[in-house]
Amino acid sequence: MEGTLPAPRQMVEVHPGEVLVAHDVVDFQHERPAWRLYMVSNVMDALLDTVAQQNTLPTRDACEAFFLETAWGALYFALAQMGPVSAKRTAKHLQAVLRFWEPLQCARYLFKEVGVAHTLEELMVASYDWAMDAWSPVGEASVRERLAVAAERMERATREDCIEAIFREMPRALAHAGKLKHWNLVANPDFQRERLTTLDSWFFERVSAARPGDLIWLLTNWDHELKVQ
Repeated sequence: MEGTLPAPRQMVEVHPGEVLVAHDVVDFQHERPAWRLYMVSNVMDALLDTVAQQNTLPTRDACEAFFLETAWGALYFALAQMGPVSAKRTAKHLQAVLRFWEPLQCARYLFKEVGVAHTLEELMVASYDWAMDAWSPVGEASVRERLAVAAERMERATREDCIEAIFREMPRALAHAGKLKHWNLVANPDFQRERLTTLDSWFFERVSAARPGDLIWLLTNWDHELKVQ
């Protein structure tokens, strides 16, 4: 990808109190005018369709970096249901949202629950309670302050720091992991630590943020490996 992405031709203001659809599963009334945050993905998909296959990852990363410099792009990547994302990349997403915290507070957000309009703080709790529990588990600080602490710790986390964060979130992941044929073994902390310490760097990066969905993916992989042994 050559050069830089051009600046938008026109900017439209979101007025205080307006509602923004932040998760497309609640957007049942497509005919009604509304702000729709998930349209960012449509722009990215259309752009990726125009480049050669070997350039899709660099193009995607360039798009993400560009969008993180905007308020709505930052919020989109924080909320997007992407595949496993590393601790450092998650930190970048949170830091981008924190940079635009004040303007993002102007809107109310529809997210998961139909008909419930959240404040920014409520939206981030619904999306990142796991990050605060894993990386900023104590204290009476505000949501914004806890997210800032979590982002800072994720950004500079060592492998051991990530493992400790993963252990804090493992109970939540196990509670939602469904039926595992080797439950007693994969739920054993000694087994988990042994497997985590021996994961190659590629696999470990994918779960290093300690997001419960990524940990469920990891538990399911372990369970499958035990099944075929």
